[in-house]
Amino acid sequence: MSAAVPALRAEGVIGLIAPAGPATLDTAKAQQWMHARGYTLRVFPGVGQRDGYLAGSDEVRLNDLHAAFADPEIDAIFCLRGGYGSPRLLDRLDFHLLAANPKPFVGYSDITALHLAINRYAGFVTFHGAMLNADLLGEKQQPTESSLFSLLRGQLGTGSVLAHPVAYPLTTLEPGIASGRLLGGNLSMIAATLGTAYEIDAEGIILFIEDVNEPLYRIDRLLTHLHLAGKLAQVAGVVVGDVAGVDNSALEGLLRQTFAPLCIPVLSGWRSGHCDPNLTLPMGALVRLDAGEKRLVLEQDVVLKP
Repeated sequence: MSAAVPALRAEGVIGLIAPAGPATLDTAKAQQWMHARGYTLRVFPGVGQRDGYLAGSDEVRLNDLHAAFADPEIDAIFCLRGGYGSPRLLDRLDFHLLAANPKPFVGYSDITALHLAINRYAGFVTFHGAMLNADLLGEKQQPTESSLFSLLRGQLGTGSVLAHPVAYPLTTLEPGIASGRLLGGNLSMIAATLGTAYEIDAEGIILFIEDVNEPLYRIDRLLTHLHLAGKLAQVAGVVVGDVAGVDNSALEGLLRQTFAPLCIPVLSGWRSGHCDPNLTLPMGALVRLDAGEKRLVLEQDVVLKP
């Protein structure tokens, strides 16, 4: 399992970086939003830059990430948005710096590349969760915000059930119980890292996958890629998040066809990813999946209180 990180302290400082794509930020609104929740927001330089489809040059985005981790006054790091750009930083990340300064790191979509790399080489829990622009300032419905902050503040620990809103029923595709590290994220990004030094270490994990704007045949292709790479045969269980833009019944058929031969628990419909609400999941944390009971339970503390 990955190591827990220090909890987000009350009245702490949250650093905002843009390791992937650009977005227009209403800085005053963002600072007011954080202040209303008791936090100070520090915006790093790359957030205000644009280099085509990137939020600033690779050097700017990398420097912001390193600076946010190295700064002892920063208690947690939030990403502005996804898009594309995170993979361009992987072979230049200073994992020794990150490992020496663990702190909550939050994002999803393209940020999956950073989750995989940090978990593999820095060894601490990261958080697949709400980003500032589209999710928090976009006023996505609860429990988007509460799911994020309850984990970061340490209100959930070993034995806690990760709550899922009853308004969005989960589906047991394959029953069973399995424990392992929860790891994954955006399916397209997971597949894109295969064959590199940053590919997912799938041995015994609870695999989490989600995606957006990919037609069914591409989801099939991505899952087949993971299968042919030998990754699916290694996993202990699967949690399927939101797969936006795909017919649910067709998706369910593909998922059953893909995972049934593995005889592992599979739970589908978890509201995490490009969806509203967008629930936070601790990447690298040891969890227990009970697909029959539709439960995901923490088997370690993901943050450490002072």
